[in-house]
Amino acid sequence: SLELLGWWREELTACYAGECRHPVFVALSNTIHEFAIPPQPFEDLLSAFEQDQVITEYETFDQLRDYCRRSADPVGRLVLYLCRQYETENVAWSDSICTGLQLANFWQDVSRDWDIGRIYLPQEDRERFGYSREDFEARRTTAAFLELMRFEVDRAREFLESGFPLIPRLPGRLQVDIELFALGGLKILERIERIGYRVWETRPVVTKWDAFKLFSGCLLRSWKRRLIT
Repeated sequence: SLELLGWWREELTACYAGECRHPVFVALSNTIHEFAIPPQPFEDLLSAFEQDQVITEYETFDQLRDYCRRSADPVGRLVLYLCRQYETENVAWSDSICTGLQLANFWQDVSRDWDIGRIYLPQEDRERFGYSREDFEARRTTAAFLELMRFEVDRAREFLESGFPLIPRLPGRLQVDIELFALGGLKILERIERIGYRVWETRPVVTKWDAFKLFSGCLLRSWKRRLIT
């Protein structure tokens, strides 16, 4: 609830003021000081959580992107702080991966999200492709919907792919983890394409075999990069 999130925000403020009370923030305080993490990533996450309580759909992609900036991007930024790789270029690439992955998850779960009353397909995009609110609420797979989903999948892919230069700049083990996340997002998008963008009828999934192949490939590429350097 908003009240509980407000309490967590107060605890975060107290943590940065050196007045930790809750055990979680006592432990977090040590990490914050060791890695010089500013409050912004945590504040952004709390802001996104608060937004989840009051906003269930978005008029424009810019609004959705702003939500991703506060709900997904801070996670990547925290990882960069923890591996001491927080640099301007790295942040931009990390943001691209995090936003792209969240968009991929949104397009994977169009039906599930509507089950709980949430719409992440921006209104401006639905109108641009001629997919009405009535069609959406009825879960109709029309030609307009398929073109809309193709557009959203392509845009999510652009975000993910533009972040790949980050990977070789990370410490070895983390290269594998981040590349696996990014490739997992791309695999979701590939699965959406494979079902013809018909996400109302079928939820696209990454199989265990997919995950094994992706992980093996990430390990091999990480090993090759270490040999080169």
